[in-house]
Formats: sequence, C-alpha cells, structure tokens
Amino acid sequence: MREELNQGLIDFLKASPTPFHATASLVQRLEAAGYQRLDEREPWTTEANGRYYVTRNDSSIVAIKMGRNSPLYDGIRMVGAHTDSPCLRVKPQPELQRQGFWQLGVEVYGGALLAPWFDRDLSLAGRVTFRRDGKVESQLIDFKTPIATIPNLAIHLNRDANLGWAINAQTELPPILAQFAGDERVDFRAVLTNQLALEHGLNADVVLDYELSFYDTQGAAVIGLHGDFIAGARLDNLLSCYAGLQALLNAETDETCVFVANDHEEVGSCSACGADGPMLEQTLRRLLPEGEEFVRTIQKSLLISADNAHGVHPNYADKHDANHGPKLNAGPVIKVNSNQRYATNSETAGFFRHLCMAEEVPVQSFVVRSDMGCGSTIGPITASHLGVRTVDIGLPTFAMHSIRELCGSHDLIHLVKVLSAFYASRQLP
Repeated sequence: MREELNQGLIDFLKASPTPFHATASLVQRLEAAGYQRLDEREPWTTEANGRYYVTRNDSSIVAIKMGRNSPLYDGIRMVGAHTDSPCLRVKPQPELQRQGFWQLGVEVYGGALLAPWFDRDLSLAGRVTFRRDGKVESQLIDFKTPIATIPNLAIHLNRDANLGWAINAQTELPPILAQFAGDERVDFRAVLTNQLALEHGLNADVVLDYELSFYDTQGAAVIGLHGDFIAGARLDNLLSCYAGLQALLNAETDETCVFVANDHEEVGSCSACGADGPMLEQTLRRLLPEGEEFVRTIQKSLLISADNAHGVHPNYADKHDANHGPKLNAGPVIKVNSNQRYATNSETAGFFRHLCMAEEVPVQSFVVRSDMGCGSTIGPITASHLGVRTVDIGLPTFAMHSIRELCGSHDLIHLVKVLSAFYASRQLP
C-alpha cells in the first residue's frame, strides 16, 4: 500500500507541472470515481449522496461528496490544500537575443529558492489562449522535453560564488532555449502556435496570450539507501493535494465531505480562485441552506488545512525551536502560531491528535523559533472567510520552495490514513 501510494504521488507530480495541469489531473481522477462537473454559470441540481466538483480559472477545484445525513446536523468535513508552487513564469513579451542566444525573460512566482534553478534541464507548460475560426479558446500545453537551461557562471569568473551572492532575477535568470547565427529571430507566439498543432492538432489563427511556467524535467523518485525519501518538484503542495484527493476517494461515509485546492497560495491567495477569494464560500452557499442554517452548518464543521511543514534539517538544526523539530518519516505535523499565521487552536489540534491516536498514526508539532518570522497557509485565510474551525497540518519537508524538494517516503500513507479517518468521523468537536 505504501509503495502504491508513493508511486501514485510520483505519477501525479509528473502529470502536474503547473496548477492548470494539477487541476486537470485532479478532475481526471474525480471523474473516474464518478464525480460530476458543476458549471458555475448554470443552475445546479444536486442530490443526497451525490458526488460533484467545481473548477475556477482551470487552476482551483472544490470537490464535494454530499452526505446522506444533513450537514445542518452533522457539519461538513473539509480538507484544504493549494495547487501552485514557486517557479519561473514567462513574461508577456519575453524574447531576448543576446550574444547569438535566444532566451526568454521570466518573472519569479512566489518565494522561490533561485540557486537550484541553475544547470537544470527545463521544460515549459501552462495555458495558452488563442483565436481559431473567429473564436477565443484556451488549451493546456506541455513541451515535456528539455527545451531550456540556465547555465551557471564558471567559478573562475565568479570567485565569490561559494560565499553567497545575490541572484539578480532580471539579468541572471532568463533561460537559454537556442543559439542562432546572424540576425535570425524567433517569434515566441509562433513557437506556441506550432506546439498547439503538435500537441492537440489545433490550427490557431493567432496566440493571444498565455500563462506559462518553466519546470524541471527530472521526475520525482524514491531515493536513499533504504528508499526512505521522495525527491521531486512541487511537493509543496501537490503532496497534500494528492493525499486529500486519495482520502476523499476513500470516503465511504454518510457525512458531507469537501476537498478544496486553491491556486495562488504562494503569492498571498488574493484572487478570484485563491483562498482569499470567494470560491469556496460561493460553492458552499449554493449547496447549503441560506441564512441562519448556513451559519449553523459552518459552525458544526471543521477544516484540515494541509500544507507541508519544515522538517528539522541535520545540517541546520539550530533553525528550529529545540522542542519543535519535526522529523521526516515520523508522521504529520500540527502547526501552531500564537499570532494566527496558522489557524490551529487547542480544540482543533486536540481533535486531530485524537484522530491520529485512534488510527495509530504518529503525530508531531511545529512552532517556529521565537526570533524568526513565520510563514502561513490557506488555513487562516479560509477560516477568516468562512468562520470555520481549522487546524493547520502538513508533512515535514526539506528544501521547501526549491526546484527539487524532499519528504519522507513513509509519511504519505500516514497522512492519507488520518485524512480518511477525518472524512469518516461520525462526530466533530
């Protein structure tokens, strides 16, 4: 079971180089399990025990398993995650031709660790909007093969490289895609038009716009002398997306269960499809009674916000509070912050700890050092919008926001197990 889950995660990561592809991958798995699409622009007809999903911007998704029992009496069990990861996004007019090389200008999306992007085999994927036969359409593309790289400057020309230097995102990050002689020039939109034809057989009249990201073509893998780790891109936070999906598909319960995966968490969540937007609340309001009954239902509900946690690194153990250093392969982590950077409180943490104990799942705690700043998640944002009780949790990870992150290969099954137990729980606190 552990190996099967880990391989499923690796396959999911490969199919999901961008939030658009991640959402499409989630949709494919949900539809295979009998979930039906609800169109936000049309009236909805739902029924007890029905299975549905809603997408917005092709990059965020809410999946709902309607319960046989009324959520007014039993509440809703919700798991939240996010589909986006730090990366390099292509600019609207990106073409650069310098020293005979063709490059693309990029913008840094989110709080990326930039140094690991150098000397990697990069490809390009995302969403392209184009005109065809007088109509505006959009399609996902993925070049898949390595088409670009960002070479390092040799140590001989940068003697301070190993002493640490500030990377200039404007001048040092444009990837190299090709080399040309003379005055030959390349139209990037023509390249995208050709890719649409090759990948989808679409003959676009003109590419109008795009949202494209570079990504590392090296696939995720189980590594280590004893296979103790999973290394790969976008573990933050597609790992939690995959675990939440698996738990929802496992849910054989009479209660109403929801899985939400928002885009734009890495840049503050403030968008129409982000956690700081109205998507989840609007979806729930269309499925639940209005007014007082809606508030009563939310107050009987609980959200588990699942986002990766910082594992204690053996080379940098002093970066953790001595009593709160989560270890890889030692189970999910309850994340606590008194300043509400995490939405956990004693009641929600206690309930999650109770679930772990009942399922014999090891559980850990994380509190950031008092002299360091604390990151955040969709947990506090969703809690403040809905007023829902929330616990922030996640699996311990190394190299978070790198182009290649690391987690424990024994932890995914722990997280799926406890999230499945949460969906199946008969009573909430």
